[in-house]
Amino acid sequence: MSAGNGNANGDGGFSFPKGPAMPKITTGAKRGSEICHDDSGPTVKATTIDELHSLQKKRSAPTTPINQSGAAAFAAVSEEERQKIQLQSISASLASLTRESGPKVVRGDPAEKKADGSTTPAYAHGQHHSIFSPDLGAVSDSSLKFTHVLYNLSPAELYEQAIKYEKGSFITSNGALATLSGAKTGRAPRDKRVVRDATTEGELWWGKGSPNIEMDEHTFMVNRERAVDYLNSLEKVFVNDQFLNWDPENRIKVRIVSARAYHSLFMHNMCIRPTPEELESFGTPDFTIYNAGQFPCNRYTHYMTSSTSVDLNLSRREMVILGTQYAGEMKKGLFSVMHYLMPKRRILSLHSGCNMGKEGDVALFFGLSGTGKTTLSTDHNRYLIGDDEHCWTETGVSNIEGGCYAKCVDLSREKEPDIWNAIKFGTVLENVVFDEHTREVDYSDKSVTENTRAAYPIEFIPNAKIPCIGPHPKNVILLACDAFGVLPPVSKLNLAQTMYHFISGYTALVAGTEDGIKEPTATFSACFGAAFIMLHPTKYAAMLAEKMKTQGATGWLVNTGWSGGSYGVGNRIKLAYTRKIIDAIHSGSLLKANYKKTEIFGFEIPTEIEGIPSEILDPINSWSDKKAHKETLLKLGGLFKKNFETFANHKIGVDGKLTEEILAAGPIF
Repeated sequence: MSAGNGNANGDGGFSFPKGPAMPKITTGAKRGSEICHDDSGPTVKATTIDELHSLQKKRSAPTTPINQSGAAAFAAVSEEERQKIQLQSISASLASLTRESGPKVVRGDPAEKKADGSTTPAYAHGQHHSIFSPDLGAVSDSSLKFTHVLYNLSPAELYEQAIKYEKGSFITSNGALATLSGAKTGRAPRDKRVVRDATTEGELWWGKGSPNIEMDEHTFMVNRERAVDYLNSLEKVFVNDQFLNWDPENRIKVRIVSARAYHSLFMHNMCIRPTPEELESFGTPDFTIYNAGQFPCNRYTHYMTSSTSVDLNLSRREMVILGTQYAGEMKKGLFSVMHYLMPKRRILSLHSGCNMGKEGDVALFFGLSGTGKTTLSTDHNRYLIGDDEHCWTETGVSNIEGGCYAKCVDLSREKEPDIWNAIKFGTVLENVVFDEHTREVDYSDKSVTENTRAAYPIEFIPNAKIPCIGPHPKNVILLACDAFGVLPPVSKLNLAQTMYHFISGYTALVAGTEDGIKEPTATFSACFGAAFIMLHPTKYAAMLAEKMKTQGATGWLVNTGWSGGSYGVGNRIKLAYTRKIIDAIHSGSLLKANYKKTEIFGFEIPTEIEGIPSEILDPINSWSDKKAHKETLLKLGGLFKKNFETFANHKIGVDGKLTEEILAAGPIF
């Protein structure tokens, strides 16, 4: 008989094989105590479990400015005073306009117990530096409580908050944080409002075709009060102080106040992350977002058409979000703000991708969804400056953001290796579906939405250029996925044509008709981002042409859609061919090609490009039915003309001459 690894001996007991000696236990006399001690290793320097836990985290390093000028500026301010000023600023941001004061605010997570086991601040009457308690005047429920501020938390801290408190938050097998955005899984452009006041009346684009739907100042203040009261009623709020625009001369300070860790981590990734030294002198933000998306707006409020409202007040430099938890509203709301602020500084804001060659040659990529903008601007042989939002200044280009917001539907390692590898710890995965046991993401599953997204810092892309700035662009590439199959694979544009097609913002999608037959549908979005522009499209186009002319940049229209016939007859232009075209643009070799002019649109098209069949360069050569080609070409030209009627009456240039030049660059029948 045996038990475990022991052997029975003759006395009926057990003997065990010899192994490592067990730790020696000593008692009493040696240490003058009756407690047994384990001599195998040192004991922890704690007498309680709470004290042990307190040893687990160490305080962050001091955040004093690293340059001498900065050090001098803050030498007279103590850490206690600095934190008080910071909290005072946050309290002012959360101020109720009716009570003319902000709430009592305190740094830290309310769930973290203090030494005495309580969660209420022991310093509730002002004897601690991480608190600001204004004189609120009349007593109300909100004036009796503290609002805990979770300020610029790290991704690890935000993961903990999301996992603990936000249902639908999970860590996936690749380390990303999977979240749900609630009922809204995309932007709500029809619920976006802009305050129309004395300033914006004459500055913004209003009326037919404009994305700017007006609201008055009073209604904005009603929604602001609703959002602020909701945020102040919570036990804790997340506050992010961050930057927009990598150009240090034109950087914008933004503050985001939100109720969800998901929103805080999303903006941590998408905005530019300040260093501890930069936070020291952050001060008052240039723009503030109040994200109370879990709370609906009041439908009975004037200008409201649903329980969702996304409101911009450019005079107050504030944005209010009610009734939608979709994080993209914050990103694109700030982009709209940049479309207003930057042109005032004679800086062109652009909805584009941007990359740079090893020789310093920069290219801009414009294109609507499905045109290949992300795929073509992400090139292993070139540095990525940014994938979506940029500024073109007097010195060059700069990325507005600090991160990327990539589509995930049908994502694969083979098709998009950079995006695939960027989805790791720190990345936010919106509305994806994953295996309940392994937590492996199924990017092909559209059960929640087709608009699944990943938000990650730009440095997660291996060839990202940090800082995200570059010299003046040499090439401006307009991408169109022409499902009609009549646009050439590549056309060289003059300045007037570049403005015309930039304002048009064309692509053609394939949509199902009632009888089940699929046919192309033309889509136009001014400046390739109509939902976000604030001024009339011709103003952005004129700035683009001026900068291109000054810097000698060349405009190109690249069709990534069909050839040899419309969708259903022709074939999609091979990605390999499109890449060869883009490479020829980057290298400058395409400028040296021989060109001929097309009818209707008047494009200059190359007669040959190395590695590409010459017959596809002129669409009429690849169509077997020449009559059908002509009819389709005329149809598309008519669609361009009809779309441009919205912009034809807006005169720019001396005596409207520039408008005439742009109109003349369109299709001619």
